[in-house]
Amino acid sequence: MKKLLILACFLVSGMTYAQTNPYPLIPYPASLQPSTGFFEVNASTSLVVPADASLQSQVNQLKSLLGITRTTAGSGNRVILGYDASLGNEEAYTLEVNASKIKLLGKTNTGINRGIQSLRQLVMAGAAKKIPAVTIKDQPAYAWRGMHLDVSRHFFTLEYLKKYVDQLAFYKFNKFHLHLTDDQGWRIEIKKYPLLTQEGAWRTLNNQDSTCIARSKDNPDFAIDPRFLKMKDGKQVYGGFYTQEQIKELVAYAAERSVEIVPEIDMPGHMMAAIRQYPFLSCTSDAGWGKTFSTPICPCNEQTYQFAEDVFNEIFALFPSKYVHLGADEVEKTTWANSEACKALMQKEGIKNVEELQSYFVHRMQKFFASKGKQLIGWDEILEGGIDASAIVMYWRSWVKKAPYQAAQNGNAIVMTPVSTLYFDSPPGIQSVSNVYNLEVVPEGITPEQAKLFMGAQANLWTEFIPSENRAEYMYMPRMTALSEVVWTNKKDFASYEKCLLQHYPIMEKHNIHYRLPDLTGFTEENVFVDKATLSIKKPLESYTLRYTTDGSLPQKTSPELGKGLTITKPQTIKVAAFTSTGLRGDIYTLKYQQQAYAKPVSASGKKPGLTGSLYKKFFKMTTLMKQEKADSTFTVSNVVVPKTVTAPSFGIQFRGLINVPETGVYSFFYTCDDGGILRIADRMVVDNDGNHFPIEKSGQVALQKGAHPFEADFIEGGGGFTLTLKYSLNGSDPKEVPDSWFMR
Repeated sequence: MKKLLILACFLVSGMTYAQTNPYPLIPYPASLQPSTGFFEVNASTSLVVPADASLQSQVNQLKSLLGITRTTAGSGNRVILGYDASLGNEEAYTLEVNASKIKLLGKTNTGINRGIQSLRQLVMAGAAKKIPAVTIKDQPAYAWRGMHLDVSRHFFTLEYLKKYVDQLAFYKFNKFHLHLTDDQGWRIEIKKYPLLTQEGAWRTLNNQDSTCIARSKDNPDFAIDPRFLKMKDGKQVYGGFYTQEQIKELVAYAAERSVEIVPEIDMPGHMMAAIRQYPFLSCTSDAGWGKTFSTPICPCNEQTYQFAEDVFNEIFALFPSKYVHLGADEVEKTTWANSEACKALMQKEGIKNVEELQSYFVHRMQKFFASKGKQLIGWDEILEGGIDASAIVMYWRSWVKKAPYQAAQNGNAIVMTPVSTLYFDSPPGIQSVSNVYNLEVVPEGITPEQAKLFMGAQANLWTEFIPSENRAEYMYMPRMTALSEVVWTNKKDFASYEKCLLQHYPIMEKHNIHYRLPDLTGFTEENVFVDKATLSIKKPLESYTLRYTTDGSLPQKTSPELGKGLTITKPQTIKVAAFTSTGLRGDIYTLKYQQQAYAKPVSASGKKPGLTGSLYKKFFKMTTLMKQEKADSTFTVSNVVVPKTVTAPSFGIQFRGLINVPETGVYSFFYTCDDGGILRIADRMVVDNDGNHFPIEKSGQVALQKGAHPFEADFIEGGGGFTLTLKYSLNGSDPKEVPDSWFMR
């Protein structure tokens, strides 16, 4: 298989990638046999379909894709659709392309739909109407291949949801998790409770909106969509909702593309939009905030269950999926603990604590779901207090590492969606695509029998700071393509995938996707030069144009083109961005240059290999706060790594020693931290990556003479799992790991 991947995705020197890779498929098929020649669509090409088949949707897709008008076999080449009952998976298909025919067979209509998307990718990546010969046998590795969208924090049009479905189908996702309700807004019409949308779908602008508005000054993707603003009772409000007819339209649209919509009505927490309209739902008869989250609905009031069942009965009627998501995450239980009704219920039912009270609520809803033929899904908090094995657990809290093991031991099916990797609302960076690609769906230590419980994986897009369609697409694309390969192909070959991805960026432009352009590399954010330097950046795609400014303004389509290089002879700040041929601008890179003499080495006489580490078992917001504390312990390490003996959920480490560089030059260092870090070499600040944040790589340079120099690296971990890597390059070489042999103490 690997040989086929390399053959399909090999870059030959002197030729364009599109010429050498006729099969840039994402996700890559389970089996692909390359061939020679092409199938060329022409006026005599016919589309042949079994007379008894229900394939009208598929026929329409192929007619539109290939421009075929003939539906009766003639003397020309043919496109043949049909079924193959011998295929082992409901989504399996085979695709055979040669000069005389395209033959696409599926176990079911779903399999045929998956094959059509592979054919679509071949058409869009190559020459029009000229499809490369190939034999593909394909089926997915996992049954749950999901993407999520939160429409509660910020609202999106029905047309955009259809566009989202199109992208899911294109990359062979089969589950669309639609998060319809939350504190900020109720987005689906419930006829029995009309105030949920008449009032609960609208709100005044909040602090998250204010943050977006401030960011929109430099990036219009953060602007609040004026289509969802209106005046109500003399106030400007923001929101929107979907009617039940619109939901039916969306569900039917997705079903034609073999995408299953899984609705989420989040309760008992995150229900402020509902409680404000129906105060009887809370234990205190009002909506508000507790210590950490909003006031939940009351599990000790029978009216609550009547409301929930009424709502879900309407949800069940709209969504044919057997899966329905209850949420059940981030529940502020203070009002429960103080409620006399809850105390009485807990005593009656033998419930020991409020965690078990949440379990009581989930169990009741689970029984109700089952009575209607539905299966309950919840975030991994539903494990607290105990749950029935028939519930599906979505594992998201990366810092609760025992959760997937606990679910597996309990016999629950599991969908992996860890916040550390698959929360696509986290800022993307140079490593975000590879981090997704390297996700392990089945954690280490799971038994072969338990592995069968891991249904697959899903990425989530929470929209607190995603107010526009453009911003949403920037956040999920291209990370979504990496996940599609994880859950469909499940074969690790990142280099081949990455080359295939290059051909998908133009396809995204054809689909009008506001994607995040691939990262520009070959430079650092903080740069130094001794006498002069040359800024030279290799374009990820030849169709891109690099433009820059030196006056502090943001690069525009009219800014100077960077060209082959820019000579730097004085301290200055340069802003650079890539532009597509359609005018889409990539990330803006701010490059600061300062002149610096080579730092002179210090004596390394009597020093030992390694670095000294000082451990602080405490939560820090910034690395500088460690200076005020006394270390809990010290240790020796060979490099900038966290010892396995460090088990505290939050901590800080100071690494101290010398770094002995083998030659004189300008060294670039790339420091990736989750949460934060500071790197100083030769008493000079090299990288400032401080604070609490997701994994971010920041870079800087320092001019060093050959020999040993003082080395300081600080790192803090706030909880939830950490990332810490340090790489270097010399005079513009490719980044690599810093050798252990360079460090001494």
